[in-house]
Amino acid sequence: MRPKQNVVPRAELHCHIEGAAPPTLVRKLAQRYDVDLGDLFDTNGAYSWHDFTTFIQQYDVAASLFRRPGDYAELAETYYKMLAAEGVIYAEVFISPDHAVKAGLSYQSYLEGLVAGLERAKADTGIEGRLVPLGVRHEGAESVEGAIKAVIDNPHPMVTGFGLAGDERIGPAKDFEKAFAMAREAGLGLTAHAGEFGGAESVRDALDYLKITRVGHGVRAVEDEALVQRLVDEEITLEVCPHSNIALGVYSNLRFHPVNMLRQAGVRITLNSDDPPFFHTTLGHEYVETSRVFGWTRDIQKSITKNALEAAFVDEETRAVLLKRLDTLTEEA
Repeated sequence: MRPKQNVVPRAELHCHIEGAAPPTLVRKLAQRYDVDLGDLFDTNGAYSWHDFTTFIQQYDVAASLFRRPGDYAELAETYYKMLAAEGVIYAEVFISPDHAVKAGLSYQSYLEGLVAGLERAKADTGIEGRLVPLGVRHEGAESVEGAIKAVIDNPHPMVTGFGLAGDERIGPAKDFEKAFAMAREAGLGLTAHAGEFGGAESVRDALDYLKITRVGHGVRAVEDEALVQRLVDEEITLEVCPHSNIALGVYSNLRFHPVNMLRQAGVRITLNSDDPPFFHTTLGHEYVETSRVFGWTRDIQKSITKNALEAAFVDEETRAVLLKRLDTLTEEA
């Protein structure tokens, strides 16, 4: 796939790999495993859900169809090639050891499949990528500690971070201090979902107890002026997912989304797609629509990508190559 012409190169830091599964691939797997999809899709062929609870339910149904390493390889290859076609030069995806267990796979087999798909996409398109395992907050501290232990016991050069997802309204950040200390000691980059359904206090707690350098979503920090200044002062990067926030009812429309207000305040924001087919978006759509609504120039779009590359969980040599590629491709476009 050739990238779209005349676009500023893009980068993504916040996408759940199971949540990136296109309906066509899910239907293919349903046929392979003879599974009745029930009401997973609406009459237009899109994922069918109407609130956060039904979104999670349908997400789990789709994820349950990925059962073998080859399924995950196909998923990773498909998504990374889709990104490359939209001008993306780097992307991290969140992976879930818990989903591997539910699928009857070992973490090692799950990881092998994902890496194989990513490497095939890189060979075909040149896109660079990394994998960031997540613990699930509402499963409790023991579960999250189990997730990071699996990661530490099975090191891989493509696995460069660790994060926390799940319902941020359940379980205080302090409960996960041990897991994040383990990840930090292992040299992994740290991120956590906060400031989406939880308020500004959830962002503050994640910073205080988990010592993260990036916040997944984080947009409700805008409700606390002192916290916004702290994000600026500590150079914390926000993994902002505008259309996810709108689809899930955090904000009513893009015009009222605080992404531009946070950017103007000096916060390091990035654009991301979260679970793109569920939210009727792509990373390219996030860049195009956000730029259109807020009047972002090509220079601003480049700065958003640069924020992502500077916050990426990569070694410094890879980061330098990506930043140079951003400059070169921007000049050529």
